[in-house]
Amino acid sequence: MTTDNIRQKLEATFQPDLIEIIDQSAAHAGHAGNQGGGHFYVTLVSTAFDGKSLVQRHQLVYQALGDMMKDEIHALGINALTPTENSKGNS
Repeated sequence: MTTDNIRQKLEATFQPDLIEIIDQSAAHAGHAGNQGGGHFYVTLVSTAFDGKSLVQRHQLVYQALGDMMKDEIHALGINALTPTENSKGNS
């Protein structure tokens, strides 16, 4: 299952404090341009994002998912936070 594969790759790469994956594929089935991959939204909290810009964080996630971005994932929303950023948002 794609969600499980995403989780395994992201956990192995980032050892996140928090990982949440939402499969939004059903809401996008059949729209123009969708060649079959799923739509997902990922929230990751990891120290791996310390000192990284938003673009760098997204690039790290794309690299971790590798070839999944070509076939299994059509669209990916990313919320990549450091533990400090996450704790500020939850106070």
